Amino acid sequence: MNQPSFLDYRLSEDIQRALGIMKYESPTEVQQKVIPLALERKDLVVKAQTGSGKTAAFGIPVTELIEWEENKPQVLILTPTRELAVQVREDMTNIGRFKRIKATAVYGKEPFSKQRDELKQKTHIVVGTPGRVMDHIERETLVLDKIDYLIIDEADEMLNRGFLADVEAILQELPRDRVTMVFSATFPNDIERLCQKHMNEPVRIAIESSGVTASTIEHRLIEVRREDKLTVLQDVTVVENPDSCIIFCRTKEHVDTVYGELDQAGYSCERLHGGLEQEDRFAVMEGFKMGNFRYLVATDVAARGIDVDNVNLVINYDVPMEKESYVHRTGRTGRAGNAGKAITLATPHEASSFAPLRHSSNSISQRWMRRTQRKSRATKLRSKRS
Repeated sequence: MNQPSFLDYRLSEDIQRALGIMKYESPTEVQQKVIPLALERKDLVVKAQTGSGKTAAFGIPVTELIEWEENKPQVLILTPTRELAVQVREDMTNIGRFKRIKATAVYGKEPFSKQRDELKQKTHIVVGTPGRVMDHIERETLVLDKIDYLIIDEADEMLNRGFLADVEAILQELPRDRVTMVFSATFPNDIERLCQKHMNEPVRIAIESSGVTASTIEHRLIEVRREDKLTVLQDVTVVENPDSCIIFCRTKEHVDTVYGELDQAGYSCERLHGGLEQEDRFAVMEGFKMGNFRYLVATDVAARGIDVDNVNLVINYDVPMEKESYVHRTGRTGRAGNAGKAITLATPHEASSFAPLRHSSNSISQRWMRRTQRKSRATKLRSKRS
C-alpha cells in the first residue's frame, strides 16, 4: 500500500516547497481527511485530540486557497489562548512563506494600537482570542467583509474559559457565505448547538484513538504521599533522563515551588504560568522549543500553547481536575508519530478515583515505583563517585 503524500493534493509549488522545508513528509490521519474536503470549501466539524496535526490540517488548505492580491483579511482563526494564537500565526506564516502570506495575531495584554497598525497593512490571516477579536470588530479596526474562512480551534476550551458568547457574537458579524471549520478534542452540547446553528451541512470527521489519549503515549500512575512528591519527582527525572520534559502543576504557587526546588538542584529548567508578564512567557516558550533547557514547569496555560514535537516525557505533578485536561496535558508528548511517556503522581485518594488511568493496577504502579527508586539511588551514587 502506497504511503500517503502531500503531493496527492495537487498543492501549489509554493506550498509544497514550504512543507518540504518544514519536514512535512506524510500527512497525519486528520490531515488526510480534512485537507481534501477543505480544498472543496466544505464546512467541517472535526473531533481530534491535541498533537494530531490539526493546525496543518486547516492551515495547508486555507493558505493554498488565499488570494495574495487581496489586501483585506480572508481567514479568521479563533483560539482560546494568547499562546496558541501566537503558535498558530507562526505555523500559518511558515506554511505560506513562499506565497508571501501575512498572518497577524491579536490578543489581550498587548497594546491595542500596535495590533491596529498591523491590521491597517496587507493582512491575509488574522489569528486571535475571542475577546480581543471582538474589540477590534467593535472599533472597526478589523474588516470582515472579505472573510472567506472561519476556523474555531480548541472549541471545547473556548467553552471552558467562558468565551462562547464572544464566539457567537463574532459569528453574527461574519459574511454568511463563508466556510466554517470547528476543531475540538471533545464536543459538549453547547458546542454542538453552536455548530448546528451557524454551519452549512457540515461534514463530520472523528479521529479516534485507543483509550483517552494517543496510542504513541505510554501512561504510568504512581501513588505517592503528598509530602514525598518532590523527592519522587526527582527520582523519576533521574531514571527517565528525558531530553525534553513538561511538568504540569495545577497552580502557579506549585509551579514556583517545584521550579525553585529543581533550579536549586541544578536542573536545566524554566517555569511558565499566568503570573508572568506576556513577554516573559513568550520568551520561555521560544526557549523551550529551541531546546535551551530540558524541563518546563507549567500550569495548564501551556497545555494548548506549546507545539513541540520532541517532548518525550510529561509529568503530572498535580493530578488534572478533568479528563479533558489530562488529554491536553499528555498530548504535549507522543506527537507527530513519536513515542512519548506520561507519568502522573497521585495520592492514594486521587489514584483510586482518577478515571483516565483507573485501569492501572496499584501493584504495577508500586512495582514500577520501587524499581524507579532503586535506579534513582544507583544513578545518584554513580554520579557522586564520578
